Amino acid sequence: MADPTKNPTIGQLAADLAAGRITSRKLTEEALARIEDRKGEGQRAFIKVYKIQALAAAEASDVLRKAGIVPSPLAGIPVSIKNLCNVAGETTLAGSKALDDAPPAKEDAPVVARLRAAGAVIVGSTNMSEFAFSGVGFNPHYGTPGNPADRKRVPGGSSSGAAVSVADGMAIAALGTDTGGSVRIPSAACGIVGFKPTARRVPIDGVVPLSTSLDSIGPLANSVECCTIVDAVFAGEPIVVPEPMPLAGLRLAVPMHFVMDELDTGVAKAFERALRALAGIGVKVEHIDLPQLTELPAINAKGGFAASESWAWHRELLGRRGNEYDPLVAPRIRRGAEMSAADYIDLLGKRADLQRRVSAITSNYDAVVMPTCAITAPTLDEVSTPEGFTNKNMLLLRNTTVGNFLDRCAISLPCHAPGELPVGFMLMGEAMADKRLLAMARSVAPVVRAH
Repeated sequence: MADPTKNPTIGQLAADLAAGRITSRKLTEEALARIEDRKGEGQRAFIKVYKIQALAAAEASDVLRKAGIVPSPLAGIPVSIKNLCNVAGETTLAGSKALDDAPPAKEDAPVVARLRAAGAVIVGSTNMSEFAFSGVGFNPHYGTPGNPADRKRVPGGSSSGAAVSVADGMAIAALGTDTGGSVRIPSAACGIVGFKPTARRVPIDGVVPLSTSLDSIGPLANSVECCTIVDAVFAGEPIVVPEPMPLAGLRLAVPMHFVMDELDTGVAKAFERALRALAGIGVKVEHIDLPQLTELPAINAKGGFAASESWAWHRELLGRRGNEYDPLVAPRIRRGAEMSAADYIDLLGKRADLQRRVSAITSNYDAVVMPTCAITAPTLDEVSTPEGFTNKNMLLLRNTTVGNFLDRCAISLPCHAPGELPVGFMLMGEAMADKRLLAMARSVAPVVRAH
C-alpha cells in the first residue's frame, strides 16, 4: 500500500531533475508502470491512459532541460487530469457512457493547456463519480478505485481517481474539480492534501459543468507546497510558494453548529487531537456560535444550484440517454426540473445574504476550521444500497459544501495517526484570501499531522 507521507513532492522531484539525479522519462515510466500494474488500482483509477503522449512529453522535457529551458517547477513531472476536462481531439466522457457520441473537443480546456505550458507530463484522465455528482466516488460504468488505506472502502468523490492516482504514486499531483467538496473529500478519505480555490480564480471553460455557480478547479497532491504550485498554474499566476505563516497568536474559529454534528468517533478523536496540538503552540482556538450554517439545508431543500444548473445542461441528454446514467445520479439532476426561475432567483438572493452574514462573523478570525468530512471513508458494502449511499453521501458532503456555497477557499490536510483511517482537517478562508490560507496551511499541516 502506498504511503502518501513517503510519496515525493514536486519540490523534491524538481530538485532531483535539476541536479540530473533523475529524468522525466524515468519518472514517467515509473508512474505508467504503477498505472499498468494488474495488482494495483490503475485500471479503475484511470478512464484513459496517455502512454505514448506522456513518454513523448517526458523525452521532450528532458531535451529542453538540457538546453536550459525549464518553464516551471512542474516541468517533467507526471500529473493526472479529471475525466471532465476537454482534451483536443477527444470526446469528453465525464465518467459517463451517455456522452460517448459527443463530438471530440476542438481544443484543450484552459487548465489542461496551462499544465502543458508549465511542462507537466499528463499521464492520463482519471475516473470520477458520473458527472461529478456524488461525494462517494462510486462509478458503475468504469469501476470504483479502492481506497489506498483500505481497498474495501470507497475513495471519496467526485475526484476519486485523482486522489488514488496521487496516493498510489501514479501521478505526483492531480487536477480535480470541487462543486461541493469533490477535491477535499477524496483528499481527506485517501490521506492527501486537497485545495479548493476561490472559484473565480481558475477558468472552468472546457470542463463539463455540474453547477456553474459553485464549480471550482483545484489540485490534489502530497503537500501544501505542491498544491500551491499547481494552483498557481491553474490560475495563470506567477508561481510563488508563500512563506509559512507564524502560528503563535493565530485565531482559528470552530463553528459549534452544523459541521460538528454526527461525527464518527475516529474523526472526532483526530480533529480534537489536532486542535490540542495547535493550541499547545500558541494558536487561539475558539469555538464559536455560527447558527447561520443550520439554514443551509432549508435554503437548498429544492436541490440548490447543483440540481437547477445541472438540469439546464443535462435535460436534452437525459431525454436521449437517461437510461444509461448512473441510477443514483439521474434522479438528483432531475430534481432541477421542479425548480422555477423564481426559486432560482430566490436561491441567488439567499446565497448572497448568507455570505454577508457569515463573513461578518468569520472575517474576525484567521480561518474557520472543521473536520473535512463527518465520517471516514465508508466501505463499498455500506454504499451498496440506495439508502446507504444517500446517507453516507450526505455525511461526506455536508461540511465541504459550506465553502462552496459561501464562495470561499478551503484546504484539507491529513490529521490521522499511522494505523488510523485517513481524516481531513479543513481550513476555510474568506473569498479571495487563497494565498493567505496557503501560507497558513504550510504551518498548520505539520502540526496536525499526527506522528
